[in-house]
Amino acid sequence: MSRIMHGDKQATELQQVPLSDGTIARRISDMALDIKRQIIDAVKGGKYSLQLDESTDVSNSAQLLVFVRYIFERKLNEEMLFCVPLEGTCTGEDIFNKLDRNLKEEGLSWSECLSVCTDGAGAMLGKKKGLKARVLQVAPHVIFTHCIIHREALASKTLNPELKHVLDTAVKMVNLIKSRPLNTRLFSTLCNEMGSEHQCLLLHTEVRWLSRGNVLSRLCELRDEVRIFLTDQRSPLAEHLTDPGWVTKLAYLSSIFEKLNGLNMSLQGENTSILSLNDKVQAFVRKVKRWKERVETGRIDMFTTLDEFLEENTLSVNIVRESITDHLQTLLDHFNKYFPEEGTQEKHDWIRSPFTATANHLTCDTEDALIELSSDRTLRTLFDSKTLDEFWISVKDEYPQLSKAALDTLMPFGSTYLCEKTFSALTYIKNKHRSRLNVEDDLRVAISKTKPRLDLLCSAHSAHPSH
Repeated sequence: MSRIMHGDKQATELQQVPLSDGTIARRISDMALDIKRQIIDAVKGGKYSLQLDESTDVSNSAQLLVFVRYIFERKLNEEMLFCVPLEGTCTGEDIFNKLDRNLKEEGLSWSECLSVCTDGAGAMLGKKKGLKARVLQVAPHVIFTHCIIHREALASKTLNPELKHVLDTAVKMVNLIKSRPLNTRLFSTLCNEMGSEHQCLLLHTEVRWLSRGNVLSRLCELRDEVRIFLTDQRSPLAEHLTDPGWVTKLAYLSSIFEKLNGLNMSLQGENTSILSLNDKVQAFVRKVKRWKERVETGRIDMFTTLDEFLEENTLSVNIVRESITDHLQTLLDHFNKYFPEEGTQEKHDWIRSPFTATANHLTCDTEDALIELSSDRTLRTLFDSKTLDEFWISVKDEYPQLSKAALDTLMPFGSTYLCEKTFSALTYIKNKHRSRLNVEDDLRVAISKTKPRLDLLCSAHSAHPSH
C-alpha cells in the first residue's frame, strides 16, 4: 500500500522499521509451540528413544536438554523434545524429576520409551542414586546406553608418562605464546615474515574432543617458528624443540591424535545407529592392531607427520619404537575396556543383511519369518533403495515380529551428538547480552527440522486495519 501511494523510496524506508521486541518474542513463542505440538503428536503414535545431557549456560544456569527419536511418516525422526533449566543441584534425582514431570505434562508414557542415551557422569549412570537407577524403578525395560563418542574420548585419553610429559610441555609452549597478547602479536609477525602457512597457534582445551590433535598438528607445522620465538624470549622450553627425540615423540602424538580425531569425526552426525557406530570403532581397533605390528617391524608410513620428520632429519624409528608400541597397546587395552560388548555384534548381521545373513539365536517363529522375508525378491529390490530404518519400518505390517526386533536395535541413540551440537547453538543464542533469556523457544525454532504451520498460525490472528 505504501509503495502504491507513495512510491518505492518510502516503501523501502518503511520496510527497514523493525518490529518491536515483544512482537518478535511472541511470534517465536507461537512458532515454537506449534513445532512442539507437531512433535508431541508424532511421538505419541508409538515407541520412542531419548538422548539427554545437561550443561551450564552463560548465566550459570544448568540446562537439561532432551532429544527424542521416533517413527513418523515411515522413517526415524530426531527432534528436540524440550530444554528446561535445573534449579539448585543437578543430581540424578533432580534430573529424573524434571524429565519425568515434563514427559507426563506432554502425555508421554515411560512404557513406550525404549532407551535413554547419556554421558558417563555419575548423576546419569549411577547404580544407586543416578538417573539410570531412578528410571529403572519406574520402567525396568528401558535400556541405557553410554555415548559412544564419550567412550571413545575416554579410551584415547590415557598416555604413558613419557608421552604425557611431551604433551604437557607442548601445551606450556602454546600457553606461553597464546596467553599473552604481546607474545601473540610478536609470534604472528614472525610467522608472517617467515612466510608460514599459519600465523598463530591453537589454544588447548581439555573438554573439547578434537583439541589435542589440532593443537599438536599446528605446533608441529610451526615448530621452527616456535623454536626461534622461544629462543628470542630466552625460554628454557626452546631446548625441547632442538632435541630430536622430543620432537619425534611430538610428531608421533600429532599423527596418532590426527587418527583419533578422524575416528571421532566419523562418529559424529545425525541419524546414526549403534550398529554403524560400533562398526567404526571396531574398524579402528583393527587398524591399531595392524599399526602396532607395522611399527614393530620398523614401518611407520601410516603416521604421516612422524614419517616426514624422520626422513627430513635422517633419523631412525628405533628412538621411539618402544614408546609407540607401548602407547598403541595402551590404546587397545582401553578400547577393549570401554567397548567390551562389541564382540557380539555378529548377532545383528541379520538386521544389516536380512537376505544373506542367518540368525540362529532368534526364536523359531522369528527365524521362520526371516526365511520368508529373505525369499521375497520384491523386498530385496526395496532393501537396496531404502535406508536400513526405512526398510524395517516398511515391512512392519507384513513381518511385525522381525520389524519390532530390528527397530528395537536401530531406534536407540548411540551418542549424545545432538545435545552437544545444540549446546553450541545455545552459547550463541543465550549470550552475555541476553543472559536472562528463557532459551527453549528460540532454540527450538533455530534447530528444529519440523516447520511451523504458518498458515494455521496466521489464521488464528486477526489483521489490524488502519483507522
